[in-house]
Amino acid sequence: MNSGLSLADHITLELRADIIGGRLLPGMALVENDLVSAYNASRNTIREALHRLGQEGLTRYVRNKGVMVRRLGVDDVRDLFKVRRTLELQAISASQPLREYQSDRMLEALEATELAREREDWRAVGTHSLAFHQHIVGLLRSPLFDEFFTNVVAQLRLVFCTAPDESRFQAPWLARDRQIHDLLTDGDKRAAGDAMSLYLDDSEHLLLQMLAPSSHH
Repeated sequence: MNSGLSLADHITLELRADIIGGRLLPGMALVENDLVSAYNASRNTIREALHRLGQEGLTRYVRNKGVMVRRLGVDDVRDLFKVRRTLELQAISASQPLREYQSDRMLEALEATELAREREDWRAVGTHSLAFHQHIVGLLRSPLFDEFFTNVVAQLRLVFCTAPDESRFQAPWLARDRQIHDLLTDGDKRAAGDAMSLYLDDSEHLLLQMLAPSSHH
């Protein structure tokens, strides 16, 4: 951890990591007293961390209930995929042939996804798949984009959790992630970009289908 970060920074990062890891799910309450005890922090520090998570679109304040992990809807999904197309397709378009360390990072994420799929741990499958896409954005070599996309990933994770059948949603993507990695390794940016574009179209479409019944009040 960066020692230059405040305690509120660390708590924010840890809670966001719990969202990305699927340990904090949509609708869960973030109880101030529990967090004070868990992090041995002051109420003001906890409130600051929760406020930041709210600014990142990961929590919301619900009257008489307090701070809850946010549930995202159809409009949120469309916006998230607009961002994904902008960053991931640009990252591929502007990329150089993969360096060994870049390929290794992607392969580690793919192997972790494979192991999680063998265990039928579909929540972990989604988390590791998103890590692969973080490495795609990492090709832009921009710490600002990396940080921004980590927040996008956290919001996507909240969407995945609301899929009625997460196994059905997660099952198709590993082979397609591998294909994108292999095309990048071969230096075929155009084919990799086309594969990613189709991937994002299909992923968005499936999520919107899954969310549609619950999006009508």
